[in-house]
Amino acid sequence: MEKLKRTVEQARAAFNTGKTRPLAFRIQQLKALKKMVQEKEKEFSTALKADLNKSELNSFSYEFMIVLGEIDLMLEKVPDWASPQAVEKTVLTLSDKTYIHREPLGVVLVIGAWNYPFVLIMQPLIAAIAAGNAVVIKPSEISENVAKMFEKLLPQYLDKDLYPVVNGGVPETTELLKQRFDHIFYTGNSAVGKIVMEAASKHLTPLPALQAAGGSQHSGLPVMRIPALSMGLGWMTSREALPTLNLLGFFNPFRRITWGKYMNCGQTCIAPDYILCNPSIQKTVVEFIKKNVKEFYGENVKDSPDYERIVSKRHFKRLMGLLEGQKVAYGGETDESSCFIAPTILTDVNPEAPVMQEEIFGPILPIVTVKGVEEAIQFINQREKPLALYVFTNSNKVIDKMIAETSSGGVTANDVIMHFSIPGLPFGGVGNSGMGAYHGRFGFDTFSHKRACLIRTFRMEAVNSIRYPPNSQKKVDWAKFFVLKRFSMWKFGLVALAVLVIVAAIVIKVVLF
Repeated sequence: MEKLKRTVEQARAAFNTGKTRPLAFRIQQLKALKKMVQEKEKEFSTALKADLNKSELNSFSYEFMIVLGEIDLMLEKVPDWASPQAVEKTVLTLSDKTYIHREPLGVVLVIGAWNYPFVLIMQPLIAAIAAGNAVVIKPSEISENVAKMFEKLLPQYLDKDLYPVVNGGVPETTELLKQRFDHIFYTGNSAVGKIVMEAASKHLTPLPALQAAGGSQHSGLPVMRIPALSMGLGWMTSREALPTLNLLGFFNPFRRITWGKYMNCGQTCIAPDYILCNPSIQKTVVEFIKKNVKEFYGENVKDSPDYERIVSKRHFKRLMGLLEGQKVAYGGETDESSCFIAPTILTDVNPEAPVMQEEIFGPILPIVTVKGVEEAIQFINQREKPLALYVFTNSNKVIDKMIAETSSGGVTANDVIMHFSIPGLPFGGVGNSGMGAYHGRFGFDTFSHKRACLIRTFRMEAVNSIRYPPNSQKKVDWAKFFVLKRFSMWKFGLVALAVLVIVAAIVIKVVLF
């Protein structure tokens, strides 16, 4: 364990040399990271296949492509984002420089998750490098093959001292958390989340990017169930509403729900966790999802190259326990030897059942019936705030109502997961579903300290005299004029403000002295 301490100390010593601060160095490291993804895609793809049965095409679509896009965005934007950001001046600082300087936090720890073991390490790593930090990287030991690839390949492309990889299980993670970091980026389960926060508190280490991706078995802070509300044409009160909706070729909610729920075998932190719908359309909802499962994966899902597997026997047994006593309307086939669980739909689910008490994080989709929008909102608000919320309706009023009267990390209307793909939107939770956000500019800001900078001149000392003792009513009156009577430089005009300040300086000098 002494080796881990030395690793962190070595990263801090390398950071303290100032090596990461020049923009040119950060860009060079990002380009090297991009080169690694392009040159070693096959090796990482093989590792993803071994860990999650993820196909080469799915590995590219849901892991590598996202990472390459994030690197390209950083390479394009980081020169602008890292530049001083001018802020509006006050009358008293008109002749001075006022700006925000973004500087690296220092040595940060990135703890990854096993469900998307490549992208959930690489995205925060990209942002941290772009912001100029040293990074200690801890991949999830559950996706052990990808973890080994990081340990083997990252040192071949990145600075070995600044970006070390630490592999191992609970003992190694525990020892890492004893070290002092300037920031911890964590995606993990609620039990470990509490440990991370407790360890961070001993060093006053900030955790603005603690991602709560789910219940106790996955990546996330405490339980946060992600609802998908099937509201159709306003609120679907009859079975006939769904076929009408399906005829609109541009809008088929259940194709989108089926895709989002069963991709990566349900092991996605923002997958729809359950469906809320009217009792009268429950059977029709099942039929639509069954139809889409067959379209996506064929008659024999087990043979589909696009369908992954549960990551471990332990997680397989946990999911089997959630199925006990439930009414399986579709699916339910399992094979423990290969950790296979077929896409499964549960109907007439009791909200108090175990399957509704934690994030499922597997290919099991419960349907809970509610009578209308108000009951759906009440159902959501009685539970922890989710990482995402999905509402399907062609009524903007219903969408606005759901946004206004619920709270979640993100909202997507008439689709699932896709808000994750937009670099301009922050990705993160709220309340028990996490804190902070990343992706694009938000990731860069998460790993940066916004330093307030005021560079003053020695001129206009007469104006400054209103703040020096001894105080007087006249000084207070002038202070009221300058401080409480707000001037906008853009509306008032820089020239006019400059004249005002000069006149004020003369007046103050005459009156006070």
